[in-house]
Amino acid sequence: MSAHKNIDRIGIVIVVLTLVISLLFCNGSLLGIETTAHAAGYENRLFDHSRVHTFDIVMDDWDAFLETCESETYSPCTVVIDGEAFKNVGIRGKGNTSLTSVRNMDSSRYSFKVEFDQYETGKSYYGLDKLCLNNIIQDNTYMKDYLAYTLMQDFGVESPLCSYVYITVNNEDWGLYLAVESVEESFLKRNYGTQYGDLYKPDSMGFGGGRGNGMDFSMTEFMKKNTEDSGTEDTTESTTTEKTGRRGGRPDPGNLPEGFDPSKMGGEMPDFGGEMPSDFDPSQMGGKGGFGGGFGMGSADVKLQYVDDDPSSYSNIFNNAKTAADTADQKRLIRSLKALSGQTDLESTLDTEEVIRYFVVHNFLCNGDSYTGQMIHNYYLYEENGQLSMIPWDYNLAYGSFMGGRGTSAVNSPIDTPVSGDMSDRPMIAWIFGSEDYTAQYHTLFAQFLASHDFGALVDETAALIGSYVQKDPTAFCTYEEFQKGVTAIRSFCELRAESVQGQLDGTIPSTTDGQSADNTALVDDSALTISDMGTMNKGGGFGGGPGGFPSGNREQSGDAAVMQTANMQPPEGFDGNPPEGFDPSKMPGNAQDANTEASGQAASDAPSGNRGERPQMGNFPGMGGTQQRSTLPPILTGISALVLLGGILFAWKFKR
Repeated sequence: MSAHKNIDRIGIVIVVLTLVISLLFCNGSLLGIETTAHAAGYENRLFDHSRVHTFDIVMDDWDAFLETCESETYSPCTVVIDGEAFKNVGIRGKGNTSLTSVRNMDSSRYSFKVEFDQYETGKSYYGLDKLCLNNIIQDNTYMKDYLAYTLMQDFGVESPLCSYVYITVNNEDWGLYLAVESVEESFLKRNYGTQYGDLYKPDSMGFGGGRGNGMDFSMTEFMKKNTEDSGTEDTTESTTTEKTGRRGGRPDPGNLPEGFDPSKMGGEMPDFGGEMPSDFDPSQMGGKGGFGGGFGMGSADVKLQYVDDDPSSYSNIFNNAKTAADTADQKRLIRSLKALSGQTDLESTLDTEEVIRYFVVHNFLCNGDSYTGQMIHNYYLYEENGQLSMIPWDYNLAYGSFMGGRGTSAVNSPIDTPVSGDMSDRPMIAWIFGSEDYTAQYHTLFAQFLASHDFGALVDETAALIGSYVQKDPTAFCTYEEFQKGVTAIRSFCELRAESVQGQLDGTIPSTTDGQSADNTALVDDSALTISDMGTMNKGGGFGGGPGGFPSGNREQSGDAAVMQTANMQPPEGFDGNPPEGFDPSKMPGNAQDANTEASGQAASDAPSGNRGERPQMGNFPGMGGTQQRSTLPPILTGISALVLLGGILFAWKFKR
């Protein structure tokens, strides 16, 4: 066979073209090609909302496993999800205060974390690496978290997927739980593609322990510590003057109740008889990176304030990193926090629309156990190429139920002053109200959110889905009648809240705290609503204790934590589960800035690695016009490259000399 006279030139062109297409595929982000978000197979399986899924846990000795739950150690098991078995999977107890709350309620209904690749690398449930099974504690409605995540997802906020599962253990009924996608590697791939950014779960609170959330915190040691200017302890001085150094001044022990024993704290609240000392000053609890810096119990770093350029000033962020954050990553995040605190270059520093969408839904739900509340935790911070966004987490004390909330203040919570005290104390939300344009965008999106949801119908639809499972739930924390009352209460809350927010947007109801204080005549009437019907933090002890949120019983924490004898710490006579009039939990002593168990290396031990590329195009969501769009260009390039290469080989073979 004779060869074409230009065969050499044609072959060279084909090879060059193949190389060019391959380079485009491998380095598309540098040329503006968006990274493809991972279309995980688990999305439409376990997290299908149209039904309650079945989840059977198969273990040889379930009772022995339950004894390990508070230590949060993994045990092997088989899980059968909707009839499909996954063998040799890891399972452990999960939770912070809920672990001890469950035990103090004489229950074994713990929350669990399931890790598919705990024992076999690369194993997953259709791409899902980890799964949380929430026990729905402190929630008579069974739907506080479910509605929150669903509303966030529907409104275009990157949030964990969830669905209801009815758990059986060795084919015997255990109870109705909420399955929640862990905010870890699978979540990141699903939302940001394989070249995702860095993920953090800032937290300085350690009530009741929990992995990475102050489990090793000792109030005894904290109260003994001085400012550690020179790295030494000074336990002889008891002055109240503020010292310089990493932690700032400590509180004057004289300001605490007579007979106060800090060894009984251990992450739980002491019995103050329902009142705090009148002269207690929480600002003495810390300085740089500590408990100073404004209103709230959290440290400056968990408030996302800029402190300085020293990474050690942000230990409550970096020690709680969920991805492997190196020195360059830390410096980049600090630069972003500096710009955020100064409200400069916001479009580059924040995914502004997504953060606003997050706070629209968040502020509608009135979650005091959060970034805008007084504990300042229960959120994830995502950073990519210096741009920040928020990821929601843990809404079982939302809907005004945190600290025994009262209906009127929750239903009418002012949308333009969602933080008590100085708004600048929380820079991640303060910027919205520092600009008329951003405030207007916030109001516009709030109006879209209200218009796009029928809250009563959503509640009724959910109740109809799960009602029969609640009725037969053998380990439930509430009766079926209490569930029905809870459903009525959460429907009422959502509808009244929507009415109040609409009035605040229209201007018929004041949208600020000062405005409502000056004129409360226009506030929405909540007389038909009883917040506690939804379940409160007082059931199970709130901060890991017994009735009314006070510690109860004897508790021995794992690790180096001291044994706490708290049997005599009981709520005052006549205590009804609600805090006393005028009670301000911001004045409760909190945790030290470094109350974290996981060093940065440990936190990153099972975190994914890899280079970070450009953020994928989010596409359209409700309020933006449809469902999420994902780029298909990289797969197309792969196919074209393969076809061209194959064509070149065939051409060369056919016309070879």
